[in-house]
Amino acid sequence: MVFIPGGEFNMGSEANFAFPNEGPVHRVQVAPFFLDVHPVTNAEFAKFVEATGYKTVAERSVDWEEMKKQVPPGTPKPPEEVLQPGSLVFRPTSGPVNLRDMSQWWVWTTGASWKHPEGEGSSTQGRENHPVVQIAWEDAQAYAKWAGKRLPTEAEWEFAALGGHEGRRYAWGDSEKPDGKIMLNRWTGDFPYRNDAQDGFVGTSPVGSFAPNDYVLYDMGGNVWNWCSDLYRADTFAARSDGNAVCCDPKGPTSAAGEKLMPGDPSPPTVPGAERRVMKGGSFLCHPSYCESYRPAARRGTSPDTGSSHVGFRCAMNGPSILEKK
Repeated sequence: MVFIPGGEFNMGSEANFAFPNEGPVHRVQVAPFFLDVHPVTNAEFAKFVEATGYKTVAERSVDWEEMKKQVPPGTPKPPEEVLQPGSLVFRPTSGPVNLRDMSQWWVWTTGASWKHPEGEGSSTQGRENHPVVQIAWEDAQAYAKWAGKRLPTEAEWEFAALGGHEGRRYAWGDSEKPDGKIMLNRWTGDFPYRNDAQDGFVGTSPVGSFAPNDYVLYDMGGNVWNWCSDLYRADTFAARSDGNAVCCDPKGPTSAAGEKLMPGDPSPPTVPGAERRVMKGGSFLCHPSYCESYRPAARRGTSPDTGSSHVGFRCAMNGPSILEKK
């Protein structure tokens, strides 16, 4: 893990390239903490499963009663074969599609799980040092508890990604390719049908494949999305902002009820009041034409029972308490 000294920073973004849910910018103070140097890998997650026998959400049958809470009232129950264990897998399209319709490239795939990221027949063999994916928020929480850690708050994650520099567009600076150097694993080419792999990867990449930020943290942009502990609301920052007041170690909203949904919110659509959790960092599927979400300020809300082939996590620990014990 890396020690993050804490401090104050301007959280969010109101730049012309930012999404509506990133504003307004507001002052936040974060206490010192520790953060994993890179996302949890397949090898690390395998040790957790071996030690505990844990079954991820994707490895369990779908609970229709829970799913009903996330779909419009009156939605008919899907056939039983659709409710079998599985998860969402990215499938490139055959050509250009409407980028507002995520169903064009996300396919529910029976048998997809952290062990089989692309479904039956796929495996993590040879990808032991890649980030674990197909992880629901509940799975990330379970691993963190086993490891004696926790998930970072959204504020901690963004503060750490900036590496001690306020106002940066990216974790490493303001230019996406400084001196022509590729700094992250993201989609290059035409999304979602042609990936020319200019960054060297079509899917996930081994952790640490690209240069770290100034806190020596790897993959704080691209590769896989990282779960945070906070409940997500598109209007979180609007509710939090109060002139020049400093918000100390915000933990996110306490309820999703009454959320003011925002046009242009990049998060997957949901029914009002449905619980979502914050994800940060973007992934290997991000592209500027669709989502430049590999910026530290970018944020997205996703149902906590939803994993997919580009969602992982990293863990945090409280700073002062650890130092006192030593």
